[in-house]
Amino acid sequence: MTAAGSEQATASEPIRERGDSAGRSTLTAADRAYATLRAAIIDGDLAPGAPLAEVEQSTRLGMSRTPVREAFARLTDDGLATELGPRTLVVSTIDADDVTALFDLRRALDEQAARLAARRATPEQRERFRTLAERFANVTTATLSDDDAGRHGYYALVTEFDATIDQALGRSPHLAAALARVRTHLARVRRLAHDDDARLVASAAEHGAIAAAIADGDAERAAHATHLHLHNALTSIHAHLKESTP
Repeated sequence: MTAAGSEQATASEPIRERGDSAGRSTLTAADRAYATLRAAIIDGDLAPGAPLAEVEQSTRLGMSRTPVREAFARLTDDGLATELGPRTLVVSTIDADDVTALFDLRRALDEQAARLAARRATPEQRERFRTLAERFANVTTATLSDDDAGRHGYYALVTEFDATIDQALGRSPHLAAALARVRTHLARVRRLAHDDDARLVASAAEHGAIAAAIADGDAERAAHATHLHLHNALTSIHAHLKESTP
């Protein structure tokens, strides 16, 4: 339940490696290509509209064209790449209308996720949310200045918050899967919007309020705090996108 205009699901939530019976990684070449290209798109290294060519990317990644082709198919399915023709693939673009549509979906998913987490969280999970609320309260412009330029430390905290939400959902795997897909696009939006530290501090306080409500088991308070956070996040993102539009 990452909140826009505020956090990031870093180059985000790395691909989970499969393993054999001996615990060795069985991540395929296609998995590696997908993870690398996905991160490059989310981080903005591959900008909206940038062409995705099999030959170029296979050379860059040091692998054959087949796994790169498979990775392209997965990126297209994710909505991160768009086919413009039989042999023309580009990084998907994002505009203000796309952001609004994304947040329409987020309101439905994130507010319900907050309600369910508040109702279903175990005592141990409630303590984790309480700890997360305390950690968000410690986020200041000073602590952010100690982070790297991409604020990856802060975004790692938000990713931990999201993961704890998912765990508390328990019996709602389809909701968790839908949230994961939305977070992928949200991470791109945040990169393009270039949030400043003042917004990140405000967002941290908003996350803290959500975490505290879930820890207290107050479902409607958690949903309301999420609604407020999403409103502020969308307002911030639209403002930044407007400033960056020529």
